[in-house]
Amino acid sequence: MLATLIIVFRETIEAGLVIGIVLAATRGIPHRGLWVNCGIMGGIVGACLVAAFASLISAAMQGVGQELFNVGILTAAVLMLTWHNVWMARHGHQIAVQMKNIGEAVAAGRSSLLALSIVVGIAVLREGSEIVLFLYGIAISGNDTAVTMAAGGAFGLVLGIAVGGVTYLGLLRIPNRYLFAVTGWLIALLAAGMAAQAVAFLQQAQVVTIFSQVIWNTSGFLSESSIGGKVLHTLIGYTDRPTGMQLIAYAATLVIIFTLMRLFGHSVATDSVRAAS
Repeated sequence: MLATLIIVFRETIEAGLVIGIVLAATRGIPHRGLWVNCGIMGGIVGACLVAAFASLISAAMQGVGQELFNVGILTAAVLMLTWHNVWMARHGHQIAVQMKNIGEAVAAGRSSLLALSIVVGIAVLREGSEIVLFLYGIAISGNDTAVTMAAGGAFGLVLGIAVGGVTYLGLLRIPNRYLFAVTGWLIALLAAGMAAQAVAFLQQAQVVTIFSQVIWNTSGFLSESSIGGKVLHTLIGYTDRPTGMQLIAYAATLVIIFTLMRLFGHSVATDSVRAAS
């Protein structure tokens, strides 16, 4: 029961944190709940399909199919998060200033919510498929009964959702004028962490071999597999033993996101503030 609880809790934390940040980032945008729920349901369905075809995926591409599949999932998430941050840089102030114009807010909000709905789905798919595969391993080992696994899984799920809820409620305490900046940084760090993780999978598959030396090792101080390490891994992309290429990918993703936000996000936001003043 304890093993099931810990596994479900750890994986749910990651998805819950992403969902909490997404909900805070889209505060004030109509129909966000519908889009987020669609993302969650899509992720659950996708996780079930991945679990069902796990053996085929793992055997594909000369035995590195699982790694390359993970790279594709993470790359899609990075692109969606980048799109959202650039979009919000252009329209965030417009939404905050012109919230009374519901028709315009809905029309504007849908473009951003589509990206974040996909990100939510990817997060649920990734963590959900890992939960199913881990629990399958526990089940075939025969160490736990179905009842104890169900009880542990349910308790772990509740705890993980609670962490996501606390994250969301904490972000809600931030004033509107700072919310877009805070969530923008959080989403950028999420994307950078996912890019670094995608590089790690490419290195595991021996597709990327340059700069593969480990730069530091903090596993003795804070293991990435611990609860705290998992939280930091999700929030800021923490890795206890990063390679040089992972650090390059992390930094490059942040530079690209903030450069695109600066290049394409300034004019509309500035014009909206001027029009409202």
